Amino acid sequence: MKIYNVKIKTMSDLQIENGWIEIHNGKIANIGEGHPSSISEKDIDGKGQLLIPGFVDAHTHLGIIENAISFEGDDCNEASDPFTPHVRAIDGVNPLDFCFEEAYKRGITTVVTTPGSANAVGGEMIAIKTYGRRVDDMLIRKIGVKFALGENPKTVYNDKNQTPVTRMATTAIIREGLYKAKKYYNDLTAYNNDKENLEPPEYDLKSEALIPIITRKQKAHFHCHRADDIFTAIRIANEFNLDLVLIHATEGHLIADILGRENISAIVGPIICDRSKPELKDLNEKNAGELYKNNVNICICTDHPVVPIQYLPTSAALCVKGGLQFDEALKAITINAAEIIGIADKVGSIEIGKDADLQLYNTDNPLDILSEPTLVMINGKIIKQ
Repeated sequence: MKIYNVKIKTMSDLQIENGWIEIHNGKIANIGEGHPSSISEKDIDGKGQLLIPGFVDAHTHLGIIENAISFEGDDCNEASDPFTPHVRAIDGVNPLDFCFEEAYKRGITTVVTTPGSANAVGGEMIAIKTYGRRVDDMLIRKIGVKFALGENPKTVYNDKNQTPVTRMATTAIIREGLYKAKKYYNDLTAYNNDKENLEPPEYDLKSEALIPIITRKQKAHFHCHRADDIFTAIRIANEFNLDLVLIHATEGHLIADILGRENISAIVGPIICDRSKPELKDLNEKNAGELYKNNVNICICTDHPVVPIQYLPTSAALCVKGGLQFDEALKAITINAAEIIGIADKVGSIEIGKDADLQLYNTDNPLDILSEPTLVMINGKIIKQ
């Protein structure tokens, strides 16, 4: 299949004013300028519209907090234990949740869905496509483990009269778990190198779940709003040589110059929300722009259902209003998001070999609140037209 007669914004270095792409077996097989040498009845005339990659929301609870259901459909926080790296988001996602449809109809073709922030360590995060009936078939890959600092763990466990009730204890739980995982990994490595003389360590599912984090094969995503919590996340990451991603970084604009020297990434958002708790008092639409100006690698999220998933482009538009350049806002919900979460080999830009996750617009501003894609495609399959 080809899509031709389109303006292509690849989100890489290439922009084509009039071109075409070819799709084969769900992948982008070719990209060209001008008119393709041949077309068939199954090919699509884009009629001069804008073709861009599907949007990527780098932090949500899509499908794990279900639409219009309270406790029965809320599988976000296993708040019976503050240390749960072994729980997996894939086991809590309902792909038949109506919000998936709201996502792909607005051009959001990939999301990270994750456990919540009640626990110091919340569990395994996954990147998935937004179309399908079986989450295993929608899975792109496991991308990291969720950690949380600040008010949320304190509040949840204070109400239970259980540790942690301070920022110190929250951090201590994280540190203890990482040290145990590091020792477990070292003992396991030693055993695998000398099975004749050594015994394997006793199997520990929690430590096992953290091995990809301490070996930097996956990223450590730290929920943190306040500036001091952001610095605690950096402190822990430096202590254990973690590949750190900041989630929210709400007060990042207050310390943007410092963060710019740390060579880290931040997933900024939610943006369209109220200041519902003390650590959100400095929530500001200029946050993404200030971080970008100070060389922090940023992307933008909804934190669905805090902000409904379909308002991801609107969130990016508000960041433009706050000072972020328009093209950087587009990157923040396409290629930058994919790079930060570690799936840029699959999605986020229009490049040969990547998944054919695409959308067409009859406007040059897909962030406009009045904009809707005229066509959405995931893995080469048209799901909206």
